[in-house]
Amino acid sequence: MDFEPLSIGNEVVEFEVGDSAGEDDGTGLDLRHPDDLVERSASSGAGDLSSSDVDPILEPCEGMEFDSEQAARIFYNSYARRTGFGTRVSVYQRSRRDGSIMCRHVVCSREGFRRGGSESKSKRRRTVTRVGCKAQITVKKQSSGKWAVSKFVKEHNHELVPPDKVHCLRSHRHVSGPARSLIDTLQAAGMGPSGVMSVLIKESGGVNSVGFTKIDCQNYMSSSRQRTLGSGVQLVLDYLKQMQAADPGFFCAVQGDFDNLAGNIFWADASSRKNYAYFGDTVNFDTTYRMNRYRVPFAPFTGWNHHGQPVLFGCALLRNESESSFIWLFQTWLDAMSGSHPVSITTDQDRIIRSAVAHVLPGSRHRFCRWNVFREAREKLSDVYCSHPNFEAEFQRCVNITETVEDFELCWESLLETYGLRNNEWLQLMYNARQKWVPVFLMDTFFGEMSIMQGSDSINSYFDGYINASTSIQVLIRQYEKAIAGRHEKEIKSDYETLHTAPVLKTPSPMEKQAANVYTRKIFKKFQEELIETLAYPATIIKDMELEAVYRVARFGEDHKAHFVKVDVFSKKACCSCQMFEFSGIMCRHILAVFRVMNVLTLPPQYILTRWTRNAKSESLPDDYMVGFPSNLQESLTACYENLRREAIKYVEDGAKSIHSYTVAMDALQIAAQKVAASKKCGLGLEQKTLIKGCQIQSSRCTDEKIQELTSELANASLQCEEYRRKLLAVLKDMEEQKLKILVKVRNVRLNLKG
Repeated sequence: MDFEPLSIGNEVVEFEVGDSAGEDDGTGLDLRHPDDLVERSASSGAGDLSSSDVDPILEPCEGMEFDSEQAARIFYNSYARRTGFGTRVSVYQRSRRDGSIMCRHVVCSREGFRRGGSESKSKRRRTVTRVGCKAQITVKKQSSGKWAVSKFVKEHNHELVPPDKVHCLRSHRHVSGPARSLIDTLQAAGMGPSGVMSVLIKESGGVNSVGFTKIDCQNYMSSSRQRTLGSGVQLVLDYLKQMQAADPGFFCAVQGDFDNLAGNIFWADASSRKNYAYFGDTVNFDTTYRMNRYRVPFAPFTGWNHHGQPVLFGCALLRNESESSFIWLFQTWLDAMSGSHPVSITTDQDRIIRSAVAHVLPGSRHRFCRWNVFREAREKLSDVYCSHPNFEAEFQRCVNITETVEDFELCWESLLETYGLRNNEWLQLMYNARQKWVPVFLMDTFFGEMSIMQGSDSINSYFDGYINASTSIQVLIRQYEKAIAGRHEKEIKSDYETLHTAPVLKTPSPMEKQAANVYTRKIFKKFQEELIETLAYPATIIKDMELEAVYRVARFGEDHKAHFVKVDVFSKKACCSCQMFEFSGIMCRHILAVFRVMNVLTLPPQYILTRWTRNAKSESLPDDYMVGFPSNLQESLTACYENLRREAIKYVEDGAKSIHSYTVAMDALQIAAQKVAASKKCGLGLEQKTLIKGCQIQSSRCTDEKIQELTSELANASLQCEEYRRKLLAVLKDMEEQKLKILVKVRNVRLNLKG
């Protein structure tokens, strides 16, 4: 049954006055608090007319008197509940003498018609609820002070609601005091709306006895969380002001201003902004707090660093979850990241978030978090999960394991047929959106995950173990700083392991040795797994053209699960039907098997993503990212030293690969040394900070052109070597064939001589 959600942000609405429910009508009574209404009415002598004491066959009639207007409303609403319709307070008349209300109309909630103008402005069409029903009651104040029924219209022009659905009508929904206490207790324990409603239904003896709907419960929990924040938000704002003053690279924004605490808050420190410059190709917007009903509506932007560890791109406190607020948040976050759009972004499947992402990041591939989808499936399909223990495993296998679109479609149809779910609305909804969460439809886009299963095991939570459902806003900042320190320590440890310990090589392959020297340890282990697997994956050429070839690759004994690799013979650019490289940035076993057949002994440069290498954070940042970052003297000197050291290491590695590149590198180094010496002489009279800046610019200009030239020459030399090697192998093959023919001829001659 369709019904309008009840806004618990203003507690509970019992009656609606015209088009603005809960409006103060001069009685001094806030109609948004029915507890207050009942108490006031009882004190006015209306206790005999409460819903629990009224004769079930009693209905309004002209001349019936009440002690107060409120008593008349309660009586008519109680009658409406028994009959099966909702009520709404309509027009009233005031006394010209003292302005008090003298006449009140209480009507059926389906009275009148919706205005045409408001419908055109609405972003989504609302259900038509007003059909011009004439049912109503009119009460007038008598000279004695009592209120009498002057008009009663009983007939309705629509069907009445059955007793088991009447609790869905707005005027009969009310979150009572005991229910609020229980909800607060369960929410503090981390339980979500579905779990809370299950407890309430069990305690009340059925869904009809609860007195309100799941939407009412969810709205009350949301408003309760806002009340819980209280003055704690000011503590967060004070902290952000302090950080902004101390760190020029710290970015902070409030929806509205710092004095308006009703809007969302976003912040990102200098480290987060730099991390985005290195690893901002894929982003996760983590809204775990919404599913687990955290006390603090805290949502971080995260990604993956070069070790495959969660990395932070900024944080938000979401005090307002409207579409405009999410648009503001995404746009503000994008501004903090210098307007650089990610390749992909992962969020939950909320309609408002989907709309905001489409508005702010139209060019980014938007994906739903599979962990959230599977979590919601357990809620929406709870009956199926309970009655069919194997369903969950088969459902996840259908989503995660299928390797082609055709396989997924067949598996999905089989799942619906086996478990009788063809008419399930939620599954149909998720199927319609399958391009946004089923991996087989997303493999052509980079998401930075090492495997398909990574996105379904758990959400990428940077603050896992630091912030949970019981974390209050008063301790949020302390836990936030602990999380940053802990993650930084783990990155340093991984850096040390990568740079100062040697991995165990399992093959004599030059490609494995190259990968061990280029990739971070975790990424190398993943690459090593793929490389070793090539031993069980023979590659067979099925189409050989002059510049392009197509190979069929399948695991030994599993020919029915073959993949196809198309490769450019000259440039060694390959594309596999599994699309693992496009999805994770790591070469798949199928392409590596083809390279083994083609005698490609080292990884082509285009297949080594900088973001997965040990030098991922040594690249120079764009000028946009340097604006506002710390620039004091000591930090600048340290940055100069680190940048020059890293560039020099790369320069030496490239220059020492051959005699030709060594000669070019030495010539460039001598020219660079002369320019550095000249810059020292020119800069003797400059201030030290200006000199540092000049050194940065000049040293960059000194080496950029030569490094680019070297890189280009190395690439050309590599291509020439590959071509020479291919021709040499062809010559050797011909020589072997000629040798074999000669041996055959010699054997024949010997046989003839013996004969």
